[in-house]
Amino acid sequence: MTIIKNQSLKAYNTFGIDVNAELFATWNSVQDVIDFTQNPELKSKTRLVLGGGSNMLLTKDFEGLVIKNNILGRELVSKNENEVILKIGGGEVWHEVVLWSIAQGWNGMENMSLIPGSMGAAPIQNIGAYGRELKDIFVSLEAVHIETGEVKTFDLEACAFGYRESVFKNIYKGQYVIVSVTIRLTKTGDFNTSYGSIGVELEKAGVKKLTAKAISDAVITIRQSKLPDPVKLGNSGSFFKNPIIPAALYDELKFEHHGLPAYPAEEGFMKVPAGWLIDQAGWKGKRVGKCGVHTKQALVLVNYGGATGQEIFQLSERIIADVIQKYGIELEREVNIF
Repeated sequence: MTIIKNQSLKAYNTFGIDVNAELFATWNSVQDVIDFTQNPELKSKTRLVLGGGSNMLLTKDFEGLVIKNNILGRELVSKNENEVILKIGGGEVWHEVVLWSIAQGWNGMENMSLIPGSMGAAPIQNIGAYGRELKDIFVSLEAVHIETGEVKTFDLEACAFGYRESVFKNIYKGQYVIVSVTIRLTKTGDFNTSYGSIGVELEKAGVKKLTAKAISDAVITIRQSKLPDPVKLGNSGSFFKNPIIPAALYDELKFEHHGLPAYPAEEGFMKVPAGWLIDQAGWKGKRVGKCGVHTKQALVLVNYGGATGQEIFQLSERIIADVIQKYGIELEREVNIF
């Protein structure tokens, strides 16, 4: 594992924030991770493990060690006439795995097309989109314990997945490195086109036979129409979670705020679109200095070029305060702040 000093992280985060890491290295194998855990000097340093750099906001230089997870691999573990079990390296790019699986004729990832980030980062927040979540296809993952070097397997129950939640975001935060994820995909169609505007997009495209590729193409079209390409305009995708509120509170709010949308969540709760709240609070398309809220999707904060992480963070603070004042709902950031 080669250590680089004073490395710029601009190319390693999708916001394009130009801050430096005191030390920088990459993990290319599970053994690299284990070797790291046996190095007391490196292990004692403050560390940040990077996947695709898409779910984070860097607000200052990182004093410590930043490590990029580059562990690759796509292994067919088993198959039968109905399904396949795949083991994917933690450094694999999520969207590339989605497209590859569809090309093999395997279904289950199509609704989650074009989500930025890596496979190893996906379980941390149980990524999802358009009615599907990682937990729907998840079998298990392997993770290395930073303190002991032990390689541990976590099954579905052990991960305790929730809405953008897992044990790796709370009780085990910073304690493990996810080196592989095992998923189950099907060979037969069990498609979900009921969420969002997938059905409309399929109809516009004249799709007669429903396939994983057709759904993936529709999702990509929708996402590209709403979400900016981080290569052209720095962003981290959805910056805020959709708040889940008690159904009783929603019933009160919808009379005061006509048109307030919501979707059923767990029993007794409703999920309110954060983008709608931000839009109605007047923030959609608003620019503040070198950053702002995207013109087509209010959930997305953008770096127009040269913005600092602190400026983007302060923008998010103002949005949260305005939504609380107008609706009494406190938005929660989906991205990690460093």
